[in-house]
Amino acid sequence: MKKKIGFIDYYIDEWHSNNYPRMISEGAYKDKFEVALAWEEITPEGKRPLDAWCREMGIGKAESIEQVVEECDCIVVLSPNNSERHEDLADLPLKSGKPVYIDKPFAPSLKVAKRLFAKADKYGTPLMSSSALRFGSHLDNALKEIGTEQVKFASARGGGMSFKVYCIHQLEMIAMTMGMGAKRIMQCGNGSWELMTIDYGDGRRAAANWEYNSQFALSISYGQDKVLNINDMPDFFQRFVDAMLAFFETKKSVVPREQTLEVTALVEAGIAALAKHDVWVPV
Repeated sequence: MKKKIGFIDYYIDEWHSNNYPRMISEGAYKDKFEVALAWEEITPEGKRPLDAWCREMGIGKAESIEQVVEECDCIVVLSPNNSERHEDLADLPLKSGKPVYIDKPFAPSLKVAKRLFAKADKYGTPLMSSSALRFGSHLDNALKEIGTEQVKFASARGGGMSFKVYCIHQLEMIAMTMGMGAKRIMQCGNGSWELMTIDYGDGRRAAANWEYNSQFALSISYGQDKVLNINDMPDFFQRFVDAMLAFFETKKSVVPREQTLEVTALVEAGIAALAKHDVWVPV
């Protein structure tokens, strides 16, 4: 019998919830998991209500978060465009002891992120969150090629509807390549295009470029004079879904907690710095 996945969303008719079920049914764990229930908090104007979404997706409608937590084996807390709702929506799931994946961005602040992990620890609940960009095969191959050599500079690029929601993709790739220890950031963009500089205090720096609708890419400078450019990232989403299901299977996250917290701090500082361009802001 397949294990049941439950969706909890702020509003269910959004890209992630619309596409995750298909990727789950086509992925490496298709014989082990299925999306069984879904629940939403609100239905914005112009979006499909839960009844219609469930009927069209062939997924059961839950009447409450409690029902999702009780009847499902693992839980996905979505709300990818409204991370400020994650703490409330994840409250009961994090008390369940069942594996919980919280969609990106994980939390609106480092303070909230630490509270989420603390609650999961208190109740013995496995917890994972990540940008899908982490799982692209091209990035994986690049990190293997770099090995133990020090990365001196990384520049990540990409778009999306807003810096607030989509900068996590660039910042997670940067955290994976640069490691921990960011000290301060500066925003140098102009609104339609944002350039976030990250200073590590030891000569290392990174840059996160956000431009509406641009493609994701990454450049890495490492060793004495080596450079890697990744301009093609075709497979990250399916690999991400498989990694999420592997987490549900093993109850062990492949994403280090320290990186999730570092990325959350970078996102928080980056959003705050949009109000004061060309000024260093501590992380």
